[in-house]
Amino acid sequence: MAEPYPQPPVHWSGSEPRRILAPDGSVVGPLPDDLDTPALRELYRWMVLARRLDRECIALQRQGELTVYPGHEGQEAAQVGSAWALGAGDFVWPTFRELPVALLRGVDAVQYLQYHRGTWHGGPYDPRATHFGPICIPIATQIAHAAGYALGRQLDGSSDVTIAYFGDGATSEGDFHEAANLAGVRRLPLILFCQNNGWAISVPTASQTAGEIWRRAEGYGFPGVRVDGNDVLAVYAVTREAAERARSGNGPTLIEALTYRIGAHSTADDAGRYRADPDVQAARAFDPIPRLRTWLVGAGHADDAFVAACDEEAEAFALTVREGVVATPNPPAEWAFDWVYADPPATFERMRVEALATERT
Repeated sequence: MAEPYPQPPVHWSGSEPRRILAPDGSVVGPLPDDLDTPALRELYRWMVLARRLDRECIALQRQGELTVYPGHEGQEAAQVGSAWALGAGDFVWPTFRELPVALLRGVDAVQYLQYHRGTWHGGPYDPRATHFGPICIPIATQIAHAAGYALGRQLDGSSDVTIAYFGDGATSEGDFHEAANLAGVRRLPLILFCQNNGWAISVPTASQTAGEIWRRAEGYGFPGVRVDGNDVLAVYAVTREAAERARSGNGPTLIEALTYRIGAHSTADDAGRYRADPDVQAARAFDPIPRLRTWLVGAGHADDAFVAACDEEAEAFALTVREGVVATPNPPAEWAFDWVYADPPATFERMRVEALATERT
């Protein structure tokens, strides 16, 4: 019997992931019963907006307007689907790649990108207001932060859920295991959301883990689930289930979302040195955006006019963000000297005076 769709990326081998929409847009699993037509259209709209902005950000970096930027093309379903399943009070602990999640949480895109412009460490948006933590570059440290935050909310008697995003490489870090152990012992209201892209920069999944990532949850005493991370409906469904489990006091869940990032690890990376172009082109057959679009149009939830309107909105949105990023002023020079020493030495004070004098001239 012929395969219903092309051969998936190699790191997808093993246990079959949860799936609702096949890569060709056909329905192969039960549809979520709480997503009406407006919600389904919003999932598509957000994925289109996120991808267009992602491409604009790469262009901005190439033009010297951003210092470095980590692209997410191909991972929109994993991020939009999971973020759509969260409640308003739930808190997100991101890596440096969760721009689509940030957009859904109400983070201003220009403020978010100030981190990548080098004008504000972590971004000037308010994590408390958006329930979206500061951008995190160190691998896996945000997972421990998420576990601690979830413990605090549990002690507060809150029903809020905490979610930590991370890549497959982070599961080889001690922070992941310490956080998972604490989450299991204390039955924390925590979702551990792994976007398994198959590459930890240049290291393939098979070279840094011997088993399937979702199965690690069993050793810590809580469920794990493997999902097709390019199927936005399946991602939404498993994240909603994990959130309901956490909210009801039944503890954490580890989600392994199988996906594939089309671009490089970041604009500072040359993925062509370790990743074959035919593999990248083959992965495009699993693109999450045309998958959802095909089903939406075929099922009567959308038409060509809606698709065109999303594209037009995305173009305008990207232009607005570009204008805001380019117009962002440089931070005051004194910020480089603030909060460094409680009692600044004379040499440091001399450097400060000279730098500020140079800025004024």
